[in-house]
Amino acid sequence: MSEFIVGLTGGIGSGKTTVSDIFAELNIDIIDADIAARIVVQPGSKALLAIKAHFGADYIADNGELNRAKLRSRIFSQPQDKAWLNNLLHPLIRAEIVSQIAQANSSYCLLVAPLLLENNLHKMVNRVLVVNVDEASQVERTLARDPSSAAEIKRIIASQMPSEQRLSFADDIINNQHKSLEDIRQQVIILDKKYQLLSASTFHSSLDK
Repeated sequence: MSEFIVGLTGGIGSGKTTVSDIFAELNIDIIDADIAARIVVQPGSKALLAIKAHFGADYIADNGELNRAKLRSRIFSQPQDKAWLNNLLHPLIRAEIVSQIAQANSSYCLLVAPLLLENNLHKMVNRVLVVNVDEASQVERTLARDPSSAAEIKRIIASQMPSEQRLSFADDIINNQHKSLEDIRQQVIILDKKYQLLSASTFHSSLDK
């Protein structure tokens, strides 16, 4: 188990996946909250059956998987449905994350979570790393990869923690505003060296107790 955990977060379209992929290239174990969220609603799971019973069969795709895009549109327009879904899924996702952290073997591990701060997952980590870009870039990048509309993306941004507040929690910041992949890589390499030292210090401190 990795004794030192770095929480990676940032708004939608900020570049979290790009950053986490570079950490993975450096042989750092990645625990992705979005992947954990998919695991707990995989076909046949109790959570998926509960979602089907609550929202209807049309929220389940023909292949038996959750129609995430349809559900996302629903919960961003219906706050009470969002609250119901959060109450169902958050404990399951947290348990899955804890299980994956326990299996991590690298000197430190990375917990990637878009809602790290909003869902209080930052209380599980030793440091918070924020990837930061402006809102216009968030919208542009998300439109390029998702079928969502600009209006829906802006609603998602509005539902997340404001950028200034998110940055106030940051121990470290990666500036991804108009940066090349190589520039991001260099920022990650510097942080990796820092986290290697911090994790080693944490390990030795635990031996002294």
